[in-house]
Amino acid sequence: MSMVSRVPFQLSGRYAEPNRWELINGPGDSRVTGSQVIEDECLADRWTDKVVLITGVSSGVGVETVRVLASTGATIFGTARNLQKAKEALGSLLDTECVKLLLMNQTDLSSVRTCVADFLKQSSKLNVLINNAGVMNTPESRTKDGFELQFGTNHLSHFLLFYLLKDVLLETAHATPNFHSRVINIGSSGHRYSPIPFDNVNFEGNYNGWLAYGSSKTANIYMANHIERLYGAHGLHGYSLHPGAFVSPNLQKYSQEKMKAAMQDKRTQAYLSSLGQACATTVYAAASSELEGKGGLYLEGASVVVHPAPSNGDGLEYGYASWAFDETKEMELWRLSKSLVGVE
Repeated sequence: MSMVSRVPFQLSGRYAEPNRWELINGPGDSRVTGSQVIEDECLADRWTDKVVLITGVSSGVGVETVRVLASTGATIFGTARNLQKAKEALGSLLDTECVKLLLMNQTDLSSVRTCVADFLKQSSKLNVLINNAGVMNTPESRTKDGFELQFGTNHLSHFLLFYLLKDVLLETAHATPNFHSRVINIGSSGHRYSPIPFDNVNFEGNYNGWLAYGSSKTANIYMANHIERLYGAHGLHGYSLHPGAFVSPNLQKYSQEKMKAAMQDKRTQAYLSSLGQACATTVYAAASSELEGKGGLYLEGASVVVHPAPSNGDGLEYGYASWAFDETKEMELWRLSKSLVGVE
């Protein structure tokens, strides 16, 4: 089911080539998996001195990411708001002392603060923070703190989590100069649905779930970019990424009709990936030696995106929105986020 690319190729890196539209052929094709990234980096059982924290490990790509990173021997802390569901999803991975669970409800900022306190009681270092949890195209709703659900869950909770862990990330980077600390925001190509409406981040009035989702995913990119601007020179790097398209009943529960229609399209069928492939970009961001010492990058297909998405594309083309790299807007979001979550 090969396709023809409609625009110049936008990806760069060792895993870029199999992502060409002429080569992709659905789940299980030649695109890299997370396990292959670990194998190529020769990291099996080599990260016993590393600590990773990942949010949202009760289903889907979060579980697969934990499974792959666990093969490195790293100590992995996973967060979930339903610990029983996470235990069932992770199964035997929890039999080892290297995988631990933390309770965190990302619709409640007080829960984020409690989670950070629990983590710091158990670990004095953190090499990689993966902000994976998220919701998509939800009905209009508010978090416990009064924020639009997607902006609050996808961005503000992760911003607060990072901010409270910033010092330990920097301290760990200083102690391990051969491996800088990394913050990875799982974004989406859906960021191209909407920039951030700074005058109405809660989408009050004429609510649109997809626009609110796009805004929250743009926020993920801005946050990662600004982490790089502020802390890159100090050994702490920020990355944002699109994991690709995969079937996720939990994430897509409010968009089933749209997803069902999309699955009839041959390009969508070719673009779909397995969970093993879907976690590859996250694993690449966490572990790739290609990225050591540099951040502020948007990733897709376990590769660096080097060009914006085409304005005449169909939504599946690789690339980022024209507004994805904007230092002024990044600073504005940073200041707003600090104010909203109550940090200095």
